[in-house]
Amino acid sequence: MEKRRLGRVGRTNSVLVFGGAALSEVTEEEADRAISLALDAGIDHFDTAAGYGDSELHYGRWMGEMGRRIFLSTKTGEREGDAARREIEASLERLRVDSVDLIQLHAVGDLADLDRATGLDGALHAAVAARDEGLVRAIGITGHGHEAPATHLEALRRYPFDSVLTPWNHVLGRDEAYRRDFEALVEEVRRQDAGLLTIKTVSRRNWPEGDPLGEQRYATWYEPFDEREKVRAAVAWALSYAEITGLPTVGDARLLPLMIEAERERMPLEEAEEVLSGAAGYSSPFISVPF
Repeated sequence: MEKRRLGRVGRTNSVLVFGGAALSEVTEEEADRAISLALDAGIDHFDTAAGYGDSELHYGRWMGEMGRRIFLSTKTGEREGDAARREIEASLERLRVDSVDLIQLHAVGDLADLDRATGLDGALHAAVAARDEGLVRAIGITGHGHEAPATHLEALRRYPFDSVLTPWNHVLGRDEAYRRDFEALVEEVRRQDAGLLTIKTVSRRNWPEGDPLGEQRYATWYEPFDEREKVRAAVAWALSYAEITGLPTVGDARLLPLMIEAERERMPLEEAEEVLSGAAGYSSPFISVPF
């Protein structure tokens, strides 16, 4: 699997990042199967979050075997410093580790949220303290929504985050304002030599209105592409951006094999553009966000 450098963090990781959201509500057997598949495919960056159900616990069972082989990142969704500190400590316990490679401020998608997280005694303060104590090695920021790239650009102006995880895919790139914000973020990421990861690679759209949760085919809050051709196109299109360090895999482990195949058998960019431009029902997943 191709590897790319995670900015000034200095680690060269696989371009696919195992997305721990896929392990939120699965059995140990299902989690083990997914983790084993990822390792066998060459994935060596494993990402999770305190808010991802049992994901950290599933990782914890594997840390004795894979700990030295992987780059481990997690996230805190808290905004106040004391609460974030408690959550970071709980994550270390659940993961069965003394430290993680990267702690990220989770789901910071607008300026109001950024103000809370980076304010006096906010979550950023707790993350910096944890880094100074050796509990984490680097600090990043993540977020959802149409305001995420602009918010993350402002975040980098306030503090030199080591990494940014922001939404980017073909349909979001068609929106002129969103593309402009994303390109400005990329320029700042490049200037600071930060790592850039992007999410919603294989998002197709929101689940159709009125579709009961029980009828949704996957565990994701949005409807993902699940056709081989479109997954290959989506992954190839995103990885055509040299600045992107990695793509977290989709939040349902059943789609992991398709993303692994898509990275391995990279579709030519011109073909990927054609496939995605003709995809029916392709729209932003942030038209309606259920959280």
